[in-house]
Amino acid sequence: MSRSRIFILALLAVTEALALTNRATLAEKGTTQSVRVSENPRDGLKYAWIPPGQFQMGCSSGDSACRSNEKPSHNVTISGGFWMGQTEVTVAAYKRFARSVGKAMPTEPDLLGTPLNHAWANGAMPMVDVTWYDARDFCYWAGGRLPTEAEWEYAARGGSQQARYGALDEIAWYGDDSGRQRLDTTSVLKQDERNFAKHLLENGNGIREVAQKRPNAFALFDTLGNVWEWVNDIYADDYFSSGSQVDPTGPSTGPYRTLRGASFVSEPVTVRVSIRNPNHLPESKGSSVGFRCVAKLHLD
Repeated sequence: MSRSRIFILALLAVTEALALTNRATLAEKGTTQSVRVSENPRDGLKYAWIPPGQFQMGCSSGDSACRSNEKPSHNVTISGGFWMGQTEVTVAAYKRFARSVGKAMPTEPDLLGTPLNHAWANGAMPMVDVTWYDARDFCYWAGGRLPTEAEWEYAARGGSQQARYGALDEIAWYGDDSGRQRLDTTSVLKQDERNFAKHLLENGNGIREVAQKRPNAFALFDTLGNVWEWVNDIYADDYFSSGSQVDPTGPSTGPYRTLRGASFVSEPVTVRVSIRNPNHLPESKGSSVGFRCVAKLHLD
């Protein structure tokens, strides 16, 4: 073998080693070099490409806090990739939608009457106080739809089979860390559940701007915490009992929709990727409820 050939092979080996090191470093930070991100010109938000794959949906291995509606854990195949919003839909994006379709903004969010985003002034905060229908209409306008519950969990896990893809304080705004001082919400709920919201208010807990915490390996932010997220599926307690599935879309009938991901008021035990917030009528809304979209960007 010639010296030049040996040199080229050695150079390629070093280059690949550096690439592997870079991918490992980026993975530790919650993303990877291969993630594709593109801006949706319609809503102005960035979307990440979620590749197809398989995962265990429902109660994570070793998670003793799972509720009955998170069981049994079962294999799900997502047969096609899709683009998902890197963040929850922001106030700025929703204002663009509202102007485009002539829709009024809802009443500003509040906690016990205290505004959480006065006059919707902070465009970088997630949009909340929207019904499932509002979320569906926005996503349709943006060129997409709400994610299915299976798509949401697959993307939110970012390849992790743990209850959380990282240390909780690094990845999520929740009841303990979304205020001026750290708050032990588990103890507060045990000792004074009746005044839980008052304790949060006095501590300054509230909605935070998107993308301030560490993303997961699919480059998605805030899949846990900040605000709950509407998904497309109709809710059913026994939805997970049907075993392995390919591209499930949820029950065909039922009055309720599902929320996923937990929020800035949630205690730690709730902030888990398999948590399912049940029995929400699609016309309901709240100051801790937002959404993100799956969109067609004509790049896949």
